[in-house]
Amino acid sequence: MRENLEFVGRIYGLPNPGKAARAMIARLGLDGREQQIAGSLSGGWKQRLALGACTLPGPQLLLLDEPTAGVDPKARREFWNEIHALAAEGLTALVSTHYMDEAERCHEIAYIAYGELLAHGTVHDVVAGSHLVTFNVTGEGLATLGREIEQQPGVDTVAPFGASLHVSGRERAALEAALAPYRGRSGLAITEIEPSLEDVFIGLMTKARDNFQ
Repeated sequence: MRENLEFVGRIYGLPNPGKAARAMIARLGLDGREQQIAGSLSGGWKQRLALGACTLPGPQLLLLDEPTAGVDPKARREFWNEIHALAAEGLTALVSTHYMDEAERCHEIAYIAYGELLAHGTVHDVVAGSHLVTFNVTGEGLATLGREIEQQPGVDTVAPFGASLHVSGRERAALEAALAPYRGRSGLAITEIEPSLEDVFIGLMTKARDNFQ
């Protein structure tokens, strides 16, 4: 592992690649693994090593394409902690991800579909700008109920979330009218909730046009 970092340091012409590699190993908590072969590392350790190699020459901009795919939750959190630490030191990180919980960790987010920018801003701004109204539905027979509800006028999306459904639409009156017949059903509970980032993402994607077809 140390040799990998030293090699990167030499490529970028660092004055003391060995010292830079040792400092990066200490920073990323890789002590004790210096002699381990990179190919034998777990996914999380490999990603941490890759992050160290990318940031070793001190870049101003870091591009990360789904950096935590296949990484366990603990390693993901540690990886993101380091990203935020680097950002606090002035590094700009541009991250692509399909995980909405990771998108929520970013200072600003952007949704792009088929080459078109659909939304951009802070998480709060994007959620507020979606003008989405979302209701949480719990009870029995949600799979059948979901298929029934999504056919109603005023309903844009119906998405399962654990033992509940998120029912969303952009027109409050139309959405409430669509759900009104179900409010009296025994065993069903319907409550309004704050739209999640995933609700917003799904809503935007349903409106996006595939211009490659």
